[in-house]
Formats: sequence, C-alpha cells, structure tokens
Amino acid sequence: MSYRKVVVPGEPLEPDTEGDPKYIVVDESGTKRAAVIGVIDVRDSKKYFSPLEGAYVPKPGDIVIGIVTNVGITNWLVDINSPYTAVLNVQDVLGRPYNPVTDDLNRILSVGDFILAKVVAFDRTRNPLLSVQEKGLGRITEGKVIEVKPTRVPRIIGKKGSMINMIMEETGCNIVVGTNGRLWIKCPESEKESLVLLAIKIIEREPHRKGLTEYLRNLLKQEKLIRGA
Repeated sequence: MSYRKVVVPGEPLEPDTEGDPKYIVVDESGTKRAAVIGVIDVRDSKKYFSPLEGAYVPKPGDIVIGIVTNVGITNWLVDINSPYTAVLNVQDVLGRPYNPVTDDLNRILSVGDFILAKVVAFDRTRNPLLSVQEKGLGRITEGKVIEVKPTRVPRIIGKKGSMINMIMEETGCNIVVGTNGRLWIKCPESEKESLVLLAIKIIEREPHRKGLTEYLRNLLKQEKLIRGA
C-alpha cells in the first residue's frame, strides 16, 4: 500500500516516521512533529517526511548551479541559492598554478556567469568550497537556467529519476537538476522548452498530487499534439 499526505507545521507524526532531523522536532512528551509544511510518503508500510518549504543547505558531493557574484584576487564568490555564499578558487578552474600577471580572472569567469559545480567541502564554519574539475562541470554557455524551491528537487527528480527522465523523454530536452534548486535546460527549440517549463510549474504547484508522473506524461503528450511539437 502507498499514499501521500500533506502535513502542516506542528502536526503530530507517527513515531516510526523517518526524515531529515532539520524538519522534524520532538516535543517534551516525545511526540514527533513536523517543523515545516511537508508530505508523508507511505510505501510498503514505511513512512517518510519530505519538506515542501525550506532553504538549501550545502553538503559535500552536491552538484549545484551557481551564479558568480564577485571576482576576487584568487577566487570567485558564487551564489548557490543558499544562506551560504560559496567560493571557487582559481587554481581549481585553471588546473594549474595561478599567475596574477598573465591570468585575468574576469576573462575566465565574470559576474553574472552561471556555473555547474560540485560542493567539495562545507562544515558551517567556513564558506562552501566548490570545484569544476570533474567532467561536465564549468561555465554554462548555452540553454536556460531556472530556479525552483530547493525542497521541490526530489519531486522533480522522482523515484530513481522517474520524473526527470520522463520529462526529458517527452520533450527531447536535456535537463540538469542542481541540488540547490536550479535547473539547466537545453532544448532543440523554444516550443520544447515551454513544455519543460509547464511541467516544472505543475510540479512546484502540486508536488503532493497522487500519480503526478503519469499525469504529466499524459499532459505533455496532449500538449505536443495541440502545439504540433
């Protein structure tokens, strides 16, 4: 048996409900309660609480989409849609020692540039450290970046990637989902992009809808027929 239930802040949760401790509080009587609005997913008698609101908190290993906000002497400051500003060091981008005489950081990355990066270190005592050394990471030079609530990311991805893979299959677009609530969308044409945006908007608005993946699959098929996409 499986079902989903929306709960509001302060609502009691069953004792065996699992979830991130940031979003579940235990009162003096030992009762678990939701700290934020969220959804209880029940599958095979297991209960898991997922928040529908909340800020992105970086973790090492996260793949994020950032915006360069400042160019320093030896690094860039990057907005990663979080209370914490991230740092990207120049040596990581160049892959070699930095020479301030010949290397102009503004020519490599400038304010307003989007980057796809990996969080390699963060312990809340210092700014998150980013890297772009792995394949596929670096400056984003094409496509479109949109922003969603970070808590919607698991729903956009879906169980084992079911949701995001379905959207890419139906639209022919490539989508990279940043853990921090930013999506990089590359589509062969604008009409396909509009279909992706429609699907993402519905997921944001109705994340708790039962059978959402199949609902969106059918909707996208209908929209393609109507638009001739």
